[in-house]
Amino acid sequence: MAKRSAPEINAGSMADIAFLLLIFFLVTTTIDKDKGLLRQLPPPIDENAPPPPKIKDKNLFIVLVNRNNDLLVEGELMELKDLKQAAIDFLDNGGAPRGGEIAYCDYCQGERNPSSSDNPDKAIISLTSDRLTDYDMYVAVQNELGAAYNYLRDREAQRLFGWKYTEKNASLTQMSSDAQREKAKEQLKQIRDLFPFILTEAEAKQN
Repeated sequence: MAKRSAPEINAGSMADIAFLLLIFFLVTTTIDKDKGLLRQLPPPIDENAPPPPKIKDKNLFIVLVNRNNDLLVEGELMELKDLKQAAIDFLDNGGAPRGGEIAYCDYCQGERNPSSSDNPDKAIISLTSDRLTDYDMYVAVQNELGAAYNYLRDREAQRLFGWKYTEKNASLTQMSSDAQREKAKEQLKQIRDLFPFILTEAEAKQN
């Protein structure tokens, strides 16, 4: 009796099937994006630098998030949706009077309340969170504070240059010429100097 040869497996077809399965996996699988905050870290502290000047209480905007994710602003409970406007009111207050020791903010449009911040470059936001604060809540608070700065910077960029700060900043890499890019960088810095991002974060506490 003649021996029957074993059928050979078509390796080429197996490779095609594996490739199709890989494509199917890539198309149908949802990959979660990491959450995070884009921040430029401050430079190292110079040990020989003089101590920083004392901060007036009125120039400090205190934001606290406790372990229950409650938001307290200046010691009072606040809804997250109200944080952006509260920060805008503080940063844009311009309470320093004309001819005083501290520079008068002629572009500020706030209430000029003498018991609130003197000038945007004196206005400091202090954020403290509990170690048990949900990360999503922490990020949401940071986003609202960042949105307050972006709102004010957009307003001043519109007034001075006719465009929004956030849009121009996002389009830097798409500019066709180095000269155009450098001009935009100078203008963006001018806007940032009007409302400098001054946010301090105390070490998370276990309350």
